[in-house]
Amino acid sequence: MVKTGLVRAIDEGKLKGLRVGAICNPTSVDAKLRHLADLLHQAEGVKLAALFGPEHGVRGDVQYLEEVHGTVDPRTGVPEHSLYGQDFASLTPRDEHLQSLDALVFDIQDVGSRYYTYLATMGLCMQAAERNGLRFVVLDRPNPIGGASVEGGVVHEGFESFVGLWPIAARHGLTAGECALLLKGEFGIDCDLDVIEMDGWLRDMLFDQTGLPWILPSPNMPTLDTALVYPGLCLLEGTNLSEGRGTTRPFELFGAPWLDGQKLADALEAEQLPGVRFRPCAFNPTWDKHRGKRCQGAQIHITDRRALEAVRLGVACIVHARAQDPAKFAWRTEKYEFVETIPAIDLLAGSEAFRRGVEAGKSVTQLCDAWDAECDAFVRTRSTYLLY
Repeated sequence: MVKTGLVRAIDEGKLKGLRVGAICNPTSVDAKLRHLADLLHQAEGVKLAALFGPEHGVRGDVQYLEEVHGTVDPRTGVPEHSLYGQDFASLTPRDEHLQSLDALVFDIQDVGSRYYTYLATMGLCMQAAERNGLRFVVLDRPNPIGGASVEGGVVHEGFESFVGLWPIAARHGLTAGECALLLKGEFGIDCDLDVIEMDGWLRDMLFDQTGLPWILPSPNMPTLDTALVYPGLCLLEGTNLSEGRGTTRPFELFGAPWLDGQKLADALEAEQLPGVRFRPCAFNPTWDKHRGKRCQGAQIHITDRRALEAVRLGVACIVHARAQDPAKFAWRTEKYEFVETIPAIDLLAGSEAFRRGVEAGKSVTQLCDAWDAECDAFVRTRSTYLLY
């Protein structure tokens, strides 16, 4: 079984003598399902003084794009401060909440994709730690979709947002600790960083090989298969296609009321994408896009987790859904992750090039090949910071 940074920190007394603020959520547990907050509250020589909740909150019950409110943790009596409010400034800890601390401790399970906001929260908290002279401790956890594969483009200058604050690939192949080292080494976040490494994790491991319990990292991330397709299917958030929110299989189901599911599944099958098959289906979202309307689309069935190219999969889903009726397909225009002036798809893809390419009728291969050079450059950069 993999031993996470949390277990090592507690067993080896690595936080002893510190007054800490913990950045955590429901995934912050050990193999016995004991939560970080409880373990730190009980740990000898450690003072747990504050909890900080990222998107979805400390307890993980808040839906995406919804404001998280501060409160008091009922088990420990420790104040909970929100790191996801009504504006971009709310994503960073307030200085007055850090004044009495010696260290910030980050222990959240990421899912291996740049769009997933927890590592952006980590980077902003690292900046706050630097500004306030605090130690920043990352209790490392596995990348659940493996640390070997890297896919997709990076964020270009001018397209930064909470789904991409730094030029990191869509599927980055990093652990949180490795990402913290990269942020410090490449992007000038010069905090007093300490990464508590895991024992027993190998880069090619998927989460179900670690022996650790799967805890939903967020309300719409129910399974490992969800995480595996997410680096591609999250791109659908930038469109008027339902990415399956409001169903029991988010990101594995997708569609829209105007689609022909059989035609869509056939077109996707013809792409011969590795590691997946497609089944035409219908679903009725209980909330979010097309709430209460019957959607036609496809269900993604993973046949080979290691062969899967998630970003290519997401690109194919957009290309072939749009091809059925370009007039009914649309890019999302509402404010997305606190940004109003740039389309959501450009924030997710990292620039306007992907959107322009889709509109020009480029093929799935052409669209994906356009990211190769920047992806390769990122792979070279990240190699300096790999711990495992």
